[in-house]
Amino acid sequence: MTTLELSLSPESPESPGSWLTVCEEARLTPGRGVAALLPDGRQAAVFRDRAGRTYAIDNRDPFTGAQVLSRGLVGSADGRPFVASPLLKQRFDLETGRCLDDDEVAVTVFPVRVA
Repeated sequence: MTTLELSLSPESPESPGSWLTVCEEARLTPGRGVAALLPDGRQAAVFRDRAGRTYAIDNRDPFTGAQVLSRGLVGSADGRPFVASPLLKQRFDLETGRCLDDDEVAVTVFPVRVA
């Protein structure tokens, strides 16, 4: 059984004890997201794309404050993977967290690994 882990310290993912097991890797459906509750009460939106790559970003939509990004539509633009918020449709780059529709907005990206 392989599990998916994400770093609770995005700025220093190699810190001891910074990795949290989220779920079994096989439970992720390509092209769809799931929400994971973090120990500090935040939520992460976790995705696996159709090529098998995994991503994790903050689940909070910065435009509305709702915890909904895990329910967004996954796609790509110019070769960049993104999730579009299900509410107002802003797109967030899954690798950088940058909003593709507003350069001044971004969400936190969590490093992920398969263990």
